[in-house]
Amino acid sequence: MGNFKIATYNVNSIRSRLHIIIPWLRENRADVLCMQETKVDNDKFPVSEFKDAGYHVVFYGGKQYNGVAIASLEAPEDVFFGLEDDGPPDKDRLIMGVFSGITILNTYVPQGRDLESPQFAYKLQWFRRLKKSLEKSCSSDMPLIWCGDLNVAPEAIDVHDPKRLLGHVCFTPEVWEGFGQVRSWGLLDLFRKFHPDEPGHYTFFDYRVPRSVERRLGWRIDHILATLPLAEKSIHCTIDMNPRMMEKPSDHTVLFAEFAR
Repeated sequence: MGNFKIATYNVNSIRSRLHIIIPWLRENRADVLCMQETKVDNDKFPVSEFKDAGYHVVFYGGKQYNGVAIASLEAPEDVFFGLEDDGPPDKDRLIMGVFSGITILNTYVPQGRDLESPQFAYKLQWFRRLKKSLEKSCSSDMPLIWCGDLNVAPEAIDVHDPKRLLGHVCFTPEVWEGFGQVRSWGLLDLFRKFHPDEPGHYTFFDYRVPRSVERRLGWRIDHILATLPLAEKSIHCTIDMNPRMMEKPSDHTVLFAEFAR
C-alpha cells in the first residue's frame, strides 16, 4: 500500500470546473479530494464523471451557494453532514467521514461579509461550534485531518499586503482567535510545517484584481491540518498553482499533502 494523498480545492462551481478537476485526479491519483463551493443541487451533482475516473463521491449542496463534496478512491465509512448541535446544521458546509482509515473533516467556513454584520458574528460562532463538535465526537490522538476553505489567513505572511488588509473578515484578530481555538484542540498546520516563515505562498487569487496570479497578489486561506500523530507521518504539503493558471479556473487553487502509511 502506497502513501496516503489528500487535496483540498474550492472549486467555485463544480460543474464549471470539471475540465480541471477530473484531469487533475487522473494525473495525481489523490486518495481523497475535498471540494468546497460546489454550487449544485444534489440531484444534479456530476457523479458519473467521478465514477468514470475511478472515484467514489459524497456531497451535499444547493444551487448557487456553498456545497461540499469528497471524492475518494476507497469507499467512505460513517459519513455525516453538518454540525450536530442546536444551531443551524449547515450541511452544505461540512462533511465528516472515515476514508482509508483516516477521519476527514472537510469544511467551507463562512466568509463573514464585514466586521459589523451578523454574518461575521456567525463565523466566529461557527469556529466555536466546530471545536465543541471535535471535543464531543473525536480525539486528538486519532488520525484526523481538517481541511478546506477555512476563510482565514492566520499570519501576516499569508496575505500579500498585511498592512492594508488588516481588518478584513479573513484577516483580523477575532478570526485568528477563533481559528486558533480550533487548532488548540490538537491540530497542526501542515503547510507551515514544511514552509515555516516563508511568505508569498497563496491559495486564493481574487478574480477582481487584475493579473493577481502573475503579480502574486494572493491569500492563503485554504488549509490542511492534522492531529499530531498523523502530522508526524506527513511527507510534504504543497500548493499546486497549475489549476489556477488553466482556462476558466476557480479563484482558488489546489493544496495537497502526503502521508506515509
